[in-house]
Amino acid sequence: MKQIVVIMKPFLAEKVMTAIGQFKIVEICVREVKGFGRQKNYLDRYGENEYSLVYVPKVEISVWVDGSSTDDIIEVITEISRTGRPGDGKILILPTVEHRF
Repeated sequence: MKQIVVIMKPFLAEKVMTAIGQFKIVEICVREVKGFGRQKNYLDRYGENEYSLVYVPKVEISVWVDGSSTDDIIEVITEISRTGRPGDGKILILPTVEHRF
């Protein structure tokens, strides 16, 4: 079993969740997170004032899958979430050992 952790822009999360629903998934966990990568932060406008948002809002999706479908799921996630702009996100693939309690 493997865990796929995807940190992405929030407006694409629902599309990704719908697309990966076609695969056999053991478990999914979705979290709202904040952070930044190479873009550091960004300026936003509210009225006539600009203000800096140090931490950019993101969504973290953790998916536990049987190892055989990992590459297919990553391909689908990449196709949907890649915009070509800074801050698209990251995909991490982690080996897991299942323990039940």
